[in-house]
Amino acid sequence: MLEQRTIKTLTKAVGVGLHGGQRVELTLRPAPADTGIVFRRVDLPVPVDIPVTAESVTDTRLASTISNGGVKVNTVEHLMSACAGLGIDNLYIDITAEEVPILDGSASSFVYLLQSAGVVKQRAPKKFVRVLKPVEVREGEGAQGKWARLEPYHGYKLRFQIDFAHPAVDSTGQSVEFDMSTGVYTRDIARARTFGFTKDVEYMRSHGLAMGGSLENAIVLDDYRVLNADGLRYDDEFAKHKILDAMGDLFLIGHPLLAAYSAYRSGHAMNNQLLRALLAQPDAYEIVSFDNERNAPKGFGELAVQW
Repeated sequence: MLEQRTIKTLTKAVGVGLHGGQRVELTLRPAPADTGIVFRRVDLPVPVDIPVTAESVTDTRLASTISNGGVKVNTVEHLMSACAGLGIDNLYIDITAEEVPILDGSASSFVYLLQSAGVVKQRAPKKFVRVLKPVEVREGEGAQGKWARLEPYHGYKLRFQIDFAHPAVDSTGQSVEFDMSTGVYTRDIARARTFGFTKDVEYMRSHGLAMGGSLENAIVLDDYRVLNADGLRYDDEFAKHKILDAMGDLFLIGHPLLAAYSAYRSGHAMNNQLLRALLAQPDAYEIVSFDNERNAPKGFGELAVQW
């Protein structure tokens, strides 16, 4: 049987939120089988649980925000991406503010936290959302158009194409494909950082965004070049970060997908629209598990090796 996974012991981190700039403490705790991933606002007089579902997403401006009864947690996508990449099914995430800490701007710090706590198997079948027919969402036309699509695939692969008219971005790969069966998430995707442009910073901060952003937790570009002294971690880091974000956004459906995802200029909003479009068509998907691990797609059975 291909089994569910959680962590062995609790682990903690402290950081600041990318947009709010608030100090926040994060505690990751093991959860029983079939719990799913549950964020818990423990800073409130009565703690509030926010289970991860596609419908719990209530804001997608520059990040994915989940809510329950007006209580929210912002910027969940990097931590969710790490959970997706390591195959974590069940986890309690205690948080002392309304935004997940940005840490280094990628998913690698969350991967480190999860692996340091130890990833363990649980005696319950791992459940997948298997896509049975193509589902697509589109917006705009021509050069301004963007789209995202899910298609049937025995495994999980993602292909993302970006389109930024910027010399530093144009000199890197504008398109990236990652397949769980042949790639290694921790090596190929997890270290790709979020990025932003100096020309947008003043506007964003005037609207209460990017208050915690810096060269320590993001790739920053002026009109011509990357300003970070250490340069890029991957030659195609910009496109890879979009894959990282998409993996986190799509894992908000509550189970790993068996599908091929492809997108052009998509983002958090369109990724959530795609999940909702899938769930709105009961004949487009099914929930499956694998009694024999050998029948599962390659890349899901092995526990991720630390790098």
